Amino acid sequence: MMERVAQVFEVIGVSIIVIGGLHTIFRLFAHGIDWDSVYDTARRDFGRPLILGLEVLVAADIVQTITVDLSLESVATLGVLVLVRVVLSFSLDIEVDGMVPWQRFKHQVDQEAPAASKAPAD
Repeated sequence: MMERVAQVFEVIGVSIIVIGGLHTIFRLFAHGIDWDSVYDTARRDFGRPLILGLEVLVAADIVQTITVDLSLESVATLGVLVLVRVVLSFSLDIEVDGMVPWQRFKHQVDQEAPAASKAPAD
């Protein structure tokens, strides 16, 4: 049964990537292709579904390894796959947002702070 669960996770992960890619292409054509910014727009719009799909595929690998094929070799393989996918997700996240994740959080806090200080006093 858990092998089926892992397969469902794999299908979901691949579906997220495929649907995200198709959605990106659709948006490019629906809004008119600006050839000067098509690369940046496509990279930004496709980056998020790609990251999410990779994270779901990591979950599928974890479920597969822990519940179906628990051996030292499969755990080592899982470790390498997770490491590669985490590095890939991290670098994609930086590419999409233009900053490392902890800077994005600080940037959001810094933007919200001036708005909160301008709120009327009760």
